[in-house]
Amino acid sequence: MSDLLRLFEPERVAVVGATPREGSVGRGVMENLSGFDGEVVGVNPNYDEVLGRRCYDTVDDVPDRIDLAVVVVPPDAVVEVVDHLGELGVENVVVVTAGFSEAGGEGAERERALVETAREYSLSLVGPNCLGVASTPSNLNATFGPSSPLEGSISFMSQSGAFVTAAVDWANDAGVGFRHVVSLGNKAVLDETDFVEAWGEDEGTNVIVGYLEGIDDGGEFIEKARRVTRETPVVVVKSGRTEAGARAVSSHTGTLAGSERAYEAAFRKAGVVRAENVEELFDYARALDSLPLPDEDGVAVVTNAGGPGVMATDALGESSLSLAEFEDATYDALDDALPDGASFYNPVDVLGDAPVNRFEDAVEAVNDDPNVGACIVIACPTATFEFDALAEALAEVQDPDVPLLAVLMGGEATRSARDILSENDIPTYFDPSRAVRSLDALAGYRRTKERDHGEVRDFNVDREKARGILEDAGDDGRLGVEAMPLLEAYGIPTPRGEVVDDPEDAERVARETEGDVVMKIVSPDILHKSDIGGVKVGVSDDGVRDAFEDLVSRARSYQPDAELLGVQVQETVDTDAGVETIVGANRDPQFGPLVMFGLGGVFVEVFEDTSFGVAPVTDTEAREMVDGIDASPILRGARGREPVDVEAVVETVERISALVTDFPEILELDINPLVASPDGVSAIDLRLTVDTEEL
Repeated sequence: MSDLLRLFEPERVAVVGATPREGSVGRGVMENLSGFDGEVVGVNPNYDEVLGRRCYDTVDDVPDRIDLAVVVVPPDAVVEVVDHLGELGVENVVVVTAGFSEAGGEGAERERALVETAREYSLSLVGPNCLGVASTPSNLNATFGPSSPLEGSISFMSQSGAFVTAAVDWANDAGVGFRHVVSLGNKAVLDETDFVEAWGEDEGTNVIVGYLEGIDDGGEFIEKARRVTRETPVVVVKSGRTEAGARAVSSHTGTLAGSERAYEAAFRKAGVVRAENVEELFDYARALDSLPLPDEDGVAVVTNAGGPGVMATDALGESSLSLAEFEDATYDALDDALPDGASFYNPVDVLGDAPVNRFEDAVEAVNDDPNVGACIVIACPTATFEFDALAEALAEVQDPDVPLLAVLMGGEATRSARDILSENDIPTYFDPSRAVRSLDALAGYRRTKERDHGEVRDFNVDREKARGILEDAGDDGRLGVEAMPLLEAYGIPTPRGEVVDDPEDAERVARETEGDVVMKIVSPDILHKSDIGGVKVGVSDDGVRDAFEDLVSRARSYQPDAELLGVQVQETVDTDAGVETIVGANRDPQFGPLVMFGLGGVFVEVFEDTSFGVAPVTDTEAREMVDGIDASPILRGARGREPVDVEAVVETVERISALVTDFPEILELDINPLVASPDGVSAIDLRLTVDTEEL
């Protein structure tokens, strides 16, 4: 058992700062602990008892061992109190008090001191600036929230204390129970990764749910969550989607990446189910907590109203699921069970006059079909049945191996029916699309459990050569096509060529190159060369000198103070026979290097047909990135085109992943275009930014 789980199993709780004063946090915590199965004591020199509980002057005066201390003293007294608790051997501390890093200035200094103290004594410390913690198996509610959670098997953490109070209140009304609840607060010591890991070892936790505003150590989160999600689903809603305050970026990848792309890629790599909003968060949690995982992606819809059946069909079309294709035996069974006028095709319309037994017959028939992975029953109010009777019937006919979800499209008349279904582990919804999305989350988690993550391949590369090239970056850290040998060092094919600084050398390189050449201005200050006419294609030997002088002239006219490193003379790659793609990387502050693949060329930022992966990417992840763009059929030979060498594209993604993993100094990198053809790939252009202080 994880040591952290002891936080939720105390026998004796001390509230440091307990008080009977109305409206105070200290009183609120003491009131919520009134139902705790263990012993509760207060610590406050101003009282002998608080709300009928013994109160001591200091923590040193408490005669017995303290298993959990809840600290609600003023902020300037917190560090001293926690230090005393550490000296006494208390292992678990919850600091509810605010006034730390969220307040800035002295608060930030106070939090640093608190962290040092916690580390000195190896404390499991929640907060500061949090609502507290709760655990229903022992009736522990060490929070100052207005209500206590119902008992269940969902463990829930939140960076927002207010969100905890709202979620618990909603869950109580909806009949959703929790096992453990944690308000993370400032996450000074314990954070989301710690609780994901601990709850993954907790046999009583079926689902881990989190509201997060950010993840501090992305690499550790991915590592721990990936291990946990093999057995326990993790569902997260992440707020803070905007890019306000992000640093300026100069590459295509940097422009397209952004923190949201990083979180999406990180959650995918870790196997985390992402919810888009609070409603989805708990819809998914309830479904994952109560339903079996579907064996098939085909869904049967049984409804007494055509419109809602169409709504469910539309939602299925927007998901990873589909309407199930019934076997002949299923059609025969439905034909026998349903009256004339009913539709026994999927969705199965049992008609508006359907009594309860008609729903039963239809559900039993579709559940027996091997192509049906799940069933959604949609019921609109009619005079021919009661919702309660339908709920009891569905509880009787549900198959333990086939997820059953109910859409009860009514108000007060459905309340007791929803309770009946909830008691029988059948989640209910008003909107058919919510049922479909919940089922889609179930199927997605099944794929996560089945997924072969692949392996990170080890390539034969020249790291020393690469390091030398990176060390040549100027003060601004920017490199362009002059750094093409960097790609060669990592086994990525490039066209033959050189960067030259006079027309004579340009002519020499052209003569040594078969066929016409491509010429490009080389300057770290001119990022979009095509926009200023800084690229010339199909230059013959006798036109090289004029092309050189024209390129330099254009660059000088466009930006007189630009640093010109010369002109690249490069063999021509037949782009008509291939597809222009882009491979890049951007260093995310939370998750490290983020690798990008997409449709390339000059319109990459217009189409934004890209996919991302957190490095180091495995061979499986690289393939998923290549297959994950909308234009992937083009790579595989759409509309009569010859397929490109997809294996070479996948390997290039892996090699770039290896490069940016080996050299964390690389902040941004673009290969655009990487021309993919039936014969392989060729990196035509390159630009990157290096953190020179880290070299």
